[in-house]
Amino acid sequence: MDLRYPIGKYEPQPFSQKQLNDWLNDIKFLPQSIENALLNLNEAQQNTAYREGGWTVKQLVHHVADSHINAYCRFKLGLTEDNPTIRPYEEKLWAELGDTHHLPANVSVTLLYALHTRWHEMLKHLTEAEWNRTIVHPAAGKQWTLWYLLGMYAWHGRHHTAHITSLRERNGW
Repeated sequence: MDLRYPIGKYEPQPFSQKQLNDWLNDIKFLPQSIENALLNLNEAQQNTAYREGGWTVKQLVHHVADSHINAYCRFKLGLTEDNPTIRPYEEKLWAELGDTHHLPANVSVTLLYALHTRWHEMLKHLTEAEWNRTIVHPAAGKQWTLWYLLGMYAWHGRHHTAHITSLRERNGW
């Protein structure tokens, strides 16, 4: 198994009501999934990298919060502007900042509960036409629909949760 991709790489899916419901549930329940993955991990375990050369569990959780804050803003921009160019960020550098190293992971879990409550509420009211609205990611050099982004961020949360749970399984935690 490739430890970088414990659930595989993101594969876009065509629009369907079932897929929409699945991805909305991924967004809605991600904070609880991460909280469950962290349950009873001590400080040393949270400071363990999920793979050689990878981020620690704590960095993963803070990264998900950073990423999903950006995602929430990207959706808002995509819904309120015509094909906006979103702002990329240096996720690897963000993962090295002081807050990521010094604050406990539960601070980002708390943030994710509030953020995902708002995000889910916004997303569940979108029309099929709104899912086809687009944003431009300049670093990737691509235009993406909000539908594509929903799938990518639903996958992203499950992807990083699986990093934690697979580390726990491998180490017998």
